[in-house]
Amino acid sequence: MKADVYNLEGKVVGSVDLPESVFGVEWRPLLVSEALRIEERSRRAPLAHAKGRGEVRGGGIKPWRQKGTGRARHGSIRSPLWKGGGVSHGPVKERDYSLKMNKKEKRLALRSLLSEKLRTKNVYIVDSLGSLSPKTKELAKALSSILNVSAKKKGFSTLIIPSLKSGAMYRAARNIPTVYAMPFSSLDMYETLRHKRIVIDREAVGTIK
Repeated sequence: MKADVYNLEGKVVGSVDLPESVFGVEWRPLLVSEALRIEERSRRAPLAHAKGRGEVRGGGIKPWRQKGTGRARHGSIRSPLWKGGGVSHGPVKERDYSLKMNKKEKRLALRSLLSEKLRTKNVYIVDSLGSLSPKTKELAKALSSILNVSAKKKGFSTLIIPSLKSGAMYRAARNIPTVYAMPFSSLDMYETLRHKRIVIDREAVGTIK
């Protein structure tokens, strides 16, 4: 599968072979939606937490003796029956929201999404992206030329996949709110869907398989 290669001025300077198994998969919206839902649930952190009787401060001594007072038996003032005591069956921060999905399904969903991005002309292969210096201004200028969109526009939302050698690209992209750089090995559904366009360094194409 052939794809155009752009230089830093936004001109087509050649072509590159993309793996059919990654960029030639049919669009599966239901699978992509399910994969995204599972990924978002795994990111969810439980915040609500009610202290149980073992977590509430105090109550280390029996409030009164077991027999002879005429009152009900109690072992601690931090029992859920008491004001200021622990909570029974309340929300706890150890709750796990994550769901499971087969590894093959996850990969198929990501490949389907990448294929759809390529079909809708939102994937750009760039030659010598790593030659840029780690300066935000230079990266913004290059992306504006490649995407033909101003850096101030909403459509500038871009995910960059640099080569393994290009560590400077992460620093350059850090100060642009709509741009995010990550290695292909860490690519996930959330970031791929969150950004409209994907810019891939030509040297990173070999690691995609």
